[in-house]
Amino acid sequence: MPVYTLPELPYDYSALAPVISPEIIELHHDKHHAAYVKGANDTLEQLAEARDKETWGAVNGLEKNLAFHLSGHILHSIYWQNMTGPKDGGGEPLAQDGVGELADAITESFGSFAGFKAQLTKASATTQGSGWGVLAYEPLSGRLIVEQVYDHQGNVGQGATPILVFDAWEHAFYLQYRNQKVDFIEAMWQVVNWQDVARRYEAAMSRADVLLLAP
Repeated sequence: MPVYTLPELPYDYSALAPVISPEIIELHHDKHHAAYVKGANDTLEQLAEARDKETWGAVNGLEKNLAFHLSGHILHSIYWQNMTGPKDGGGEPLAQDGVGELADAITESFGSFAGFKAQLTKASATTQGSGWGVLAYEPLSGRLIVEQVYDHQGNVGQGATPILVFDAWEHAFYLQYRNQKVDFIEAMWQVVNWQDVARRYEAAMSRADVLLLAP
């Protein structure tokens, strides 16, 4: 029985157009994300077989594969929910839209929304090779941070909870934006679902006991 399953999209393939084309959404979700789900499940089976047979020669590669595929599954699951149609998304979080707590946290952590937007845009657009730009809640300090994630799992702080993710892998944009990654990242701001980001921020703050925090 598979442990992980591919989540359904919360909208149809054309919902994010013209920012992201229906063709990209279909390929990205149905092929790429599905491959990470399968990879995570397959790796769990291979680890179970290694335990049963007590054959540990491949354990380093298997653990790396699990981190890669599982992180890819998690980040993509957040990614789909983080977006909504251009008519409903984008702009910046405002108190009048019911997301004032998130807006205040962004200002407190980055000085201003403009400063935050610039940092996340640059972090996403300048990833070398494949990766993500991520806004995360860091529980040790209680503040928001931007992370530049290589592949799906590299270069991240332990314990930080991602609440807004920008996929900067070529499969997320190349059919439409070619090699202009920065144009894609700039366009992404038009479809951010701040309601979803705010809910994730509130949930992350409420889970203060998930880490043994340093004194």
